[in-house]
Amino acid sequence: MGDLYALDFDGVLCDSCGESSLSAVKAAKVRWPSLFDGVVDSATEDWVVQQMYTVRPVVETGYENLLLVRLLLEMRIPSIRKSSVAEGLTVDGILENWVKIKPVILEEWGENREALIDLFGKVRDDWIEKDLATWIGANRFYPGIPDALQFASSKLYIVTTKQSRFADALLRELAGVTIPPERIFGLGTGPKVEVLKQLQKKPEHQGLRLHFVEDRLATLKNVIKDPELDGWNLYLGDWGYNTKKEREEAASIPRIQLLQLPLFSKKLK
Repeated sequence: MGDLYALDFDGVLCDSCGESSLSAVKAAKVRWPSLFDGVVDSATEDWVVQQMYTVRPVVETGYENLLLVRLLLEMRIPSIRKSSVAEGLTVDGILENWVKIKPVILEEWGENREALIDLFGKVRDDWIEKDLATWIGANRFYPGIPDALQFASSKLYIVTTKQSRFADALLRELAGVTIPPERIFGLGTGPKVEVLKQLQKKPEHQGLRLHFVEDRLATLKNVIKDPELDGWNLYLGDWGYNTKKEREEAASIPRIQLLQLPLFSKKLK
């Protein structure tokens, strides 16, 4: 009996927080130039990028990084506040309440999810086109992952909310791994629960052991809610973008196995 692994990308294979934070700042400057004109100095920008590492566990889809950049700026600089939530908000408050905060700021800032997704992708495309080496260098694969992917004996699929072209570029350029495009399910291919259903229905996958590795507890809980997906072994990568509180909660859920990086690399091989 063989194994099939469906792998999240950011936070499981690749630490992209540096790149996504820098891309989000670039995109925020395009979207809200007046916020940055003479108001935001380089020290404040650096502070925002640092804070992004802490709030990264709340991000499900890349465009949310833009919202976080602006929200952090509003928390830091009272004179530019346009949202009702920024005053008195802390980084812990974002981690606790992002699901409630996100729709409020989208509405109060008059923003559109699809437009922000397009902008975030465009800013990354421009960066890649002008300076691929720097863009690649702002990402890093977790230790041991490139080797594990290269020598994997299991069937591998990437299931991510990142746009496929960026995941593909990083796999090729940074990990030296080519995964066929039909095995990369990126942003726009539907919710992860639906992708997992597609994978388990394929005739060539019948009889395989199914494994899904993710760093977002909320995503794993969605899988557990769906009885059609009872056949999947679920893992939360403890090296990814999750909080201590989430890891403790995952440990109390029988269906979820808490996974350490060295063991994950071993499993793939």
